[in-house]
Amino acid sequence: MLTLGRLYFQMRAEQDIHRDARWSSVKVTGILDLGISSLENFIMRTLRRFVCLFTLAGAIVTPTAIIAAPRPQEASVQVRVYDRDHRDYHNWDDREDRSYRRYLTEQHRSYREYNRQHYRTQRHYWNWRHSHPDRD
Repeated sequence: MLTLGRLYFQMRAEQDIHRDARWSSVKVTGILDLGISSLENFIMRTLRRFVCLFTLAGAIVTPTAIIAAPRPQEASVQVRVYDRDHRDYHNWDDREDRSYRRYLTEQHRSYREYNRQHYRTQRHYWNWRHSHPDRD
């Protein structure tokens, strides 16, 4: 073997099968030996690709995740009631419930849930409600 830096040349002599045995051929093959096997080289390249991929993905996703983070909200259900006569919707919340109770008090009626009231009473409530806006 002939050494040239880290490059090793392996020379192999092969005899040609000729009638004349004096003829021989020399085959030279170059093998680059860096002390790392091809499997280790493959693993290092693959590992570097994954590290670069995760770094790039983190750089792209992090600002988006910070901006798009949902803000905590109260766990509540929004109920909307349609007023057929006035053709509008009303959010049924604490304020509307207080107004409804005030209406029942003024009408000298006992409390009954709005959705269990007769539709005429509901219509009468919305007429009263539009003539008595909130005092806030």
